[in-house]
Amino acid sequence: MDRPQPRCFPQAQGTSRDRCTTEMIGDVERDEETDTEGQPTMAHEHLHLKDPNHGEYTHGKQMGVSLALLGTLAGGVLLINSGIAKYVYGEGSFNTDFLAMAAAVLLGAPIVIHAVGSLIRRESHMDELVALAIVAALATGEYVAAGVVAFFMLLSELVETRTAMGARASIESLIRLTPTRANLLSADGSETEVKVSTLKAGDRIRVRPGDNIPADGEVVDGLSAVNEATITGESLPVDRLPGQQVFAGTSNLTGMLDIKVTKAGGDTTLGKVQSLIMQAEQTKIPIMRIIDQYVKWYTPTILMVAAIVWFFTHDISRAITILVISCPCALILATPTAMVAAISASARLGILIKNVADLEIAGKITALVFDKTGTVTTGRLYVTKLTPAGGTEPGQLLAAAAAAEQMSKHPAARALHEVARDARLTLPTAQEFHEAPGKGVTAVVDGATVRVGRDSFLREHGIDLAGVPDPALHEEQGFSTLYVSRDNRCIGWIGMQDKTRPEARHAVDELLQLGVKRMTMLTGDRDEVANRVAAELGCTDVKANCLPTDKLDIVEHIKRQGHTVAVVGDGINDAPALAAGDLGIAMGAAGSDVAINSASIALMSDDLKRLPFLVRLSRKTRSVIMANLFFGVLFIVLGIVAASAAWVSAVVAAVLHFMGSLIVVFNSARLVRYGEELDVDARHAVAGRPDAVRR
Repeated sequence: MDRPQPRCFPQAQGTSRDRCTTEMIGDVERDEETDTEGQPTMAHEHLHLKDPNHGEYTHGKQMGVSLALLGTLAGGVLLINSGIAKYVYGEGSFNTDFLAMAAAVLLGAPIVIHAVGSLIRRESHMDELVALAIVAALATGEYVAAGVVAFFMLLSELVETRTAMGARASIESLIRLTPTRANLLSADGSETEVKVSTLKAGDRIRVRPGDNIPADGEVVDGLSAVNEATITGESLPVDRLPGQQVFAGTSNLTGMLDIKVTKAGGDTTLGKVQSLIMQAEQTKIPIMRIIDQYVKWYTPTILMVAAIVWFFTHDISRAITILVISCPCALILATPTAMVAAISASARLGILIKNVADLEIAGKITALVFDKTGTVTTGRLYVTKLTPAGGTEPGQLLAAAAAAEQMSKHPAARALHEVARDARLTLPTAQEFHEAPGKGVTAVVDGATVRVGRDSFLREHGIDLAGVPDPALHEEQGFSTLYVSRDNRCIGWIGMQDKTRPEARHAVDELLQLGVKRMTMLTGDRDEVANRVAAELGCTDVKANCLPTDKLDIVEHIKRQGHTVAVVGDGINDAPALAAGDLGIAMGAAGSDVAINSASIALMSDDLKRLPFLVRLSRKTRSVIMANLFFGVLFIVLGIVAASAAWVSAVVAAVLHFMGSLIVVFNSARLVRYGEELDVDARHAVAGRPDAVRR
């Protein structure tokens, strides 16, 4: 679609505030719509970023603001000179009127030209009111009034633009994270610097400490701490080892990594994040649609009011003042500025909102349904107990088991490797590795045959367990027990368990305090496991042994009881339930296309504290919008009354309009910093950890 040219000073086309709205927040694309009778409604303006890979957006916007500021200041200088000329030559002199007229024409021309263009395109942007006021003031010889009105209108736009651009900082920063160049590794190990746009799946790249990672991939060599805050919102760096996934746009902090590319360009997780944010900015909450339905009647109504006042008072200056004070910039800015600020705050913390209407729903939820595994629990096994037999040290037991499991991909093997790494154990190389699925593994370690697995697995090989202490850990309660033998002698057992997330209980308590009345945990696990996790969580409504269809039925049942239901899961095996809820929230969506696509809102990290934050953000955003709308309506009503009574002049009305718009923008901008306490908590957690990343 051809983009209509905004009003602007010459060569300053990045500066206009189309219909006094939100081009200041992003580049605006207009989709002209018609009502049922074929009449044009107000053009819908959607906020989105251009593709900024070549710096077009940022450079063009800054240049446009600078040129518009220069033109506005030039007009302001002419106005000041007209005041000096009035003092020197007297009121009504040629010099005084000429300078005032020149200022009015210079400052008012962009506004009038834009208004005329809007009428030609059959668009109603409501700043036609100001254009009419300027023309009327010029026609009646009120050159100074015309110039001052235009000056403050343009100054208002510029200040709003600069202020609201700050609300985009966390969103635009995403775009600059992915480097433009990458070090491509060839088969002989040599490096070649290439453009990131040329990378494809299967390429191997090298990323040095201090560089940002250019593509999603898997670490094939190296060890480093990586800051993934841009994806997950977590400020704590994470260790990345061979075989683990890394994301484009994250920062490699401490070591050199060789990475096999899995996704590049727009297919990366960061690319999808950018795309989703742009899509979210194009959506509208219901109150914005209501405003759009009635906005086409606004300009004719104000014109009628101004005409009535003129008819009864015979004072054109009052009508001009009404036109100036009634330009509803504060009213129109009320909702989009708040929504963009909220999207910015959520993106900073790794919360992807696909539709701003979903953000509004988050503040209204009364029931929360969450899956157990991978949501309130970590979804991973952790070593909880080491019990060696007589004559064996705990370190020897762990080293034997971890060494034998080196080649296994089983979750239990990963848990053993992590504990061994944390204990800084040096593991010998395992040989003659064999894995019996569902039973255990056998390997030769330091010349001895080591077996790790269930008690039945060891008994199959004639190993006596009588001398080993009874673990008293019951699998039906979610515990797993691995027995370890060396040369046909059992040397102990290792207890493992999937843990409840440490922040889960606090998150549930906070949600209850926020008025989420019903908490339901769904799981396909046994009753004993479900009840144990629910007790740790403080949840009384538990449904165990659930199939995906059962989860769907439970969500529908809760909705029929009148609840607004949010469903939280991993977005994979519970996708039907996520889709059935009023709001679907996918946890740990970083790197998972399925999770990102299956839910209304995607949390890139596994931090459950993001859930109460999301509810608070939704309610805070709504309160900010309501305050903005109330102020905007009150400002216009009181302004019309004051103008009709001749209590304010057109010049004063322009100043008040300027101040009113700023109040709305600044009020919305407070949302940008909302949730910073989560970052502070994360930094405190890092400071308190003795094992914080030191590499």
